[in-house]
Amino acid sequence: MKLIFAGTPDFAACALSALLTSRHALALVLTQPDRPSGRGLKPHPGPVKRLALDHGIPIAQPTSLKAAEARDALRAAGADLLVVAAYGLLLPLSVLAIPRLGAINIHASLLPRWRGAAPIQRALLAGDRETGVCIMQMETGLDTGPVLLSASIPIRDEDNARTLHDRLADLGARLVLQALDEFERGAVVPRQQPAEGATYASKIDRTEVRIDWTRPAPEIWRKVRAFNPHPGAVSRLRDQELKIWKGVPALHSGIPGTVLEVDSRGIVVACGDGSLRIEELQRAGGRRLSPAEFLRGHPLVRGERFGI
Repeated sequence: MKLIFAGTPDFAACALSALLTSRHALALVLTQPDRPSGRGLKPHPGPVKRLALDHGIPIAQPTSLKAAEARDALRAAGADLLVVAAYGLLLPLSVLAIPRLGAINIHASLLPRWRGAAPIQRALLAGDRETGVCIMQMETGLDTGPVLLSASIPIRDEDNARTLHDRLADLGARLVLQALDEFERGAVVPRQQPAEGATYASKIDRTEVRIDWTRPAPEIWRKVRAFNPHPGAVSRLRDQELKIWKGVPALHSGIPGTVLEVDSRGIVVACGDGSLRIEELQRAGGRRLSPAEFLRGHPLVRGERFGI
């Protein structure tokens, strides 16, 4: 089949890489405009654009798909199907209707749970024991379209947003190839999403990153995992802001935020219920450190307090 692919970050690049090794033809890649990053804030291409450039695929980077010129470019591609993965721009109905077979989306959750922008982080924050990928037919609603294929994976205790992202990206890449095979055989069987069980995965707000030590240790542990590698769970110590990158619940108890134990294995901090053993942290402007590395430059004693 002839495809248009729309995506921007690493999750989408994994799917595009799989499509490039398949028998299907990529007529056009849609990706968001280059964003300023690094020192000097110069515009840099995203992972999908870099991959498309490496393979000589035509690229379009409209700021909106509502303009007639953007739709004309899609029509000119003459594609059978539009494949979308973490694109980041609204796709109006007029765009979804351009390809002969419409548009499908690779979504990183088991719909209807976690519709929206941050399904991986929300699944971790909620303590879900499994998640997965759905290939869904796109419509005007937010991730409400019929599901064509789905597959689940367990969420492991050691998973953070990066490791879970990578496993889901690999799963999505495999699943979209299976979906394309079913389109070619005429074997696609859409199933409507149930009304019950729908939840919304809103974008992560900066106010969510702060650790409230009065909360139970398992909840704080999930926050640390959900916000690793971005944006990081944040706390304060001696008027310094720290990012907590790794930890594990412990059974110690005490006044929330109080340092209960300090050694090379970790810094144990009391929570509202239980405690968290911090195993990796970072000062503002510094690098990520193990407890032993951190304590060499910043010795702590029992009774010191972490704050919000």
